[in-house]
Amino acid sequence: MTRIPVAVYASDPILEAGVTHQLRLRPEVEMLRPSDEQRAEVSLVVVDRLDDASGQLLRRLQRTSSVRTGLIIGEFEQDALQTTIECGVAAVLRRRDADQDRLVGMITALVRGEGVLPGDMVGRLLDHVGKLQRSVATAGHTLSTLATREAEVLRLIADGFDTREISVKMSYSERTVKNILQEVTSRLQLRNRAHAVGYAMRHGLI
Repeated sequence: MTRIPVAVYASDPILEAGVTHQLRLRPEVEMLRPSDEQRAEVSLVVVDRLDDASGQLLRRLQRTSSVRTGLIIGEFEQDALQTTIECGVAAVLRRRDADQDRLVGMITALVRGEGVLPGDMVGRLLDHVGKLQRSVATAGHTLSTLATREAEVLRLIADGFDTREISVKMSYSERTVKNILQEVTSRLQLRNRAHAVGYAMRHGLI
């Protein structure tokens, strides 16, 4: 088995020791010393939360290294998403979920060129991308247009599913489903979800 060279960067020695200790036990991974970090195929950044210092570290890794970066984080705040996207972070794992198997799964996914995100962060990312798309929409974009996921949410409401059931079916958080509905009703100037479903059906959008 070819071992994957991994460099770990942490905001304090205890965080670094915790991740390093778990990964040293795994034959799939070669833990690198700081002097050997240029051999890394994967960089793991371990922090409590994304602050200015960790943001600078991620930007430095992006500028100076071609390896893929994973972020192991204690608290992923709302405004952290933009920074992780800008810094090219390809995978995020919450520290509370970072057992041996998930750490190795993240590393092997990064080597394969895949991304890893918890389900609720996928919802946030889709929200973020949707906002970006709307901000650069052309002047000919009409209010009656629904994004694919907006149409799917309204279709499920029309079929009698509640917010919790929709979140399970679409692998979103309940908050994300509510945000989608709020966006649709606000953009189309509708009163509530029933009005939104009726509007979409009348205009052939679902």
